[in-house]
Amino acid sequence: MSWFKRNTAGIVTATENKKEAPDGMWNKCPNCKKALLNVEQVENSYVCHYCDYHIRIGSAAYFSVLFDNNDFQELFANMQAGDPLGFVDSKPYKERLLESQAKTGLKDAIRCGHGKVEGQDIVIACMDFNFIGGSMGSVVGEKIARSIDYCLEHKLPFMLISKSGGARMMEAAFSLMQMAKTSAKLALLSKAKLPYICLLTDPTTGGVTASYAMLGDINIAEPGALIGFAGPRVIKETIKKDLPKGFQTSEFVLEHGFLDFIVDRRQLKSKLATFLRHVN
Repeated sequence: MSWFKRNTAGIVTATENKKEAPDGMWNKCPNCKKALLNVEQVENSYVCHYCDYHIRIGSAAYFSVLFDNNDFQELFANMQAGDPLGFVDSKPYKERLLESQAKTGLKDAIRCGHGKVEGQDIVIACMDFNFIGGSMGSVVGEKIARSIDYCLEHKLPFMLISKSGGARMMEAAFSLMQMAKTSAKLALLSKAKLPYICLLTDPTTGGVTASYAMLGDINIAEPGALIGFAGPRVIKETIKKDLPKGFQTSEFVLEHGFLDFIVDRRQLKSKLATFLRHVN
């Protein structure tokens, strides 16, 4: 078995002396597959410095990128979803919620915070795709509605970062009602002449796209983000035709007039601050 075991230690380090890298130190770019040091990712706003691919991140990372010194007051942090329908698919909805909360450390698929961006006060609500696909349920709609009420009370601009597969099927019509509720609240924000900024990230689909994600005073997106209502596969099967190249990417959506501009995440904070200074 000498061919299998290393009997002598030569130039190459013996197996028992090798040191493993700590978990979480390295990551791999989903696009170019190159290894990325986690510290460098943070410094580069979670954008691959080889191919400029925008890695999917959650609310904690977005808040660290946008809020000055990552200092903010979280709003409505303890809201949790109920189970109004007693829904069961492959497992009970209540069990799925508990598993997602344990896995992600989140209460639901959105977090809201009040802080400063280059000294400008703002409320930011950010969706988390890791929590049941960033699906929009009653808690998501209620947190957005309460954030808007908070902005109306304190005369603050509001930004919403969308990252979602759409409405949450486990809540059926209760989730669909959030489309109307959030849209009505945004109308009040517009009436009060308070800015509303939409940032669409990968992916933004379904009822989220059909409601608050596209109602901003400015609608912006990250490069290469999937933006649409139904998915490309569903559309292709419905119309029985091949889809245009780059269909439903942020670049395609911008070209067809549904976005104001696309912004690199590394320039997002400065662009946002510039907009806030112009409207305040």
